[in-house]
Amino acid sequence: MVNDLRELLRDNVASPPHDHLDLGAVVTGGRRRVRRRRLVALGGTALATAAVVMVGPLASLGGPPDFAAAGVPQPDAPTLRLADADAAAPGKDYRVLASYTNDNLDRDNGQYFDGVTDDGLILFRDGPRMDQLRPRFALLDPATGKKDWLPDLDIGQTQTWPLDLGKDRLRLLAAQGDTQVGLVVYTFDRERRQWTETKWPGLPAVENPFGAVLGPDDRIYVPVPNTQGQPPEGGWPTGPDGEADDADAEGSTYRLWSASLTDPSDVRDEGLIVGSVAFTDHSMVWTDSSNGASGRVHVRDLETGAEHAFDPRSGNKCNLLSFGATDDRIVMGQYCGTYDDGVRDDRVQVLDSEGHQVVTLQGSDVEGALTSDAGAGLLTVTSRQPDSAGTYLYDLDSGRFLRISDGVSSWTTSGPTPEGQFLWNTPENRGRGMTQHLGELVD
Repeated sequence: MVNDLRELLRDNVASPPHDHLDLGAVVTGGRRRVRRRRLVALGGTALATAAVVMVGPLASLGGPPDFAAAGVPQPDAPTLRLADADAAAPGKDYRVLASYTNDNLDRDNGQYFDGVTDDGLILFRDGPRMDQLRPRFALLDPATGKKDWLPDLDIGQTQTWPLDLGKDRLRLLAAQGDTQVGLVVYTFDRERRQWTETKWPGLPAVENPFGAVLGPDDRIYVPVPNTQGQPPEGGWPTGPDGEADDADAEGSTYRLWSASLTDPSDVRDEGLIVGSVAFTDHSMVWTDSSNGASGRVHVRDLETGAEHAFDPRSGNKCNLLSFGATDDRIVMGQYCGTYDDGVRDDRVQVLDSEGHQVVTLQGSDVEGALTSDAGAGLLTVTSRQPDSAGTYLYDLDSGRFLRISDGVSSWTTSGPTPEGQFLWNTPENRGRGMTQHLGELVD
């Protein structure tokens, strides 16, 4: 728990929190909440975020984890481990489109890639920092390095996440309030070069903004707290690493609401209890619960309204921490327990929309997320194990599995990218800073 508190406090120093952040509520959520926050910072339940997060130290040295010796169960699916990845060659397997270095994030907040627009420009965020108490945004052309600075967005130290980075407009999601959190969307019209703000008085308060997703009907879909999974009597057992092991936790549920992005009065209760939610252009996908056992996965055809559901056959102890979908793939990031010698059973499970197992990427202390919901999509996996540390890329279309880097920064950001592109980072200045990279997969 001490490590969790240090991580949370470091988060607050690294990037000023929203006005709504209730630290007591976050700490009460315990290790499940911390794990979820780390995954959200890498991709989110369905929303890729751009928060800067300081993650925990690397595991102790001693070679790659021995899953069989530690007693880690084999997934009920075709399985890949990090050692199965091919070393990627720059120029042959991928191209670096842009890079940016923050030399010392221990000293002050910095400048970041917050995602890439549909027409290939990087949303570049500057601050906020000690001598600059609100963020500035620019659209950076990766081909020339030229920055088009946007008009000021006067939001103080409120954190934002990219909701939609389109050719015509940029939409940033934020939250306001203390214990009652209300969502706000800031929209930048790229032709008129003006910011507008949208709030919904009729939308219930949310637990946090991370679960909100944009639907193909230009509405924002918002999970509102319904039931919260509780620790067992006597608390969570202690794992071999000395920390609480909440594998096989009871999941939380949410009542789904939606709101128009153009009419603040257009808010509706969708009458659906969900866990995690994702959209493709043609379907809505959700689980029974999240941040614990996922239950069944549901798929609704948005044109016909036809629905089907299936058991994803995740491990018996697997907690759903991240969720995403493409046209024909569903991706579930999971924590499934800590075993002998502190070996964690972390999984990124990939299924098709009918529930057939495609592949499960399994590792110790790994996290994964979709880079985009467009087309077939790419999946990035980050490892912090010393012998396998780095960023890995799995192509959902071809099944190609590549190791992109041999190191990963203790600081991390991410954001949405167009199809075929991806973001990753590497450490700088003995871990005090990081370099962010934007890459493009070469066919």
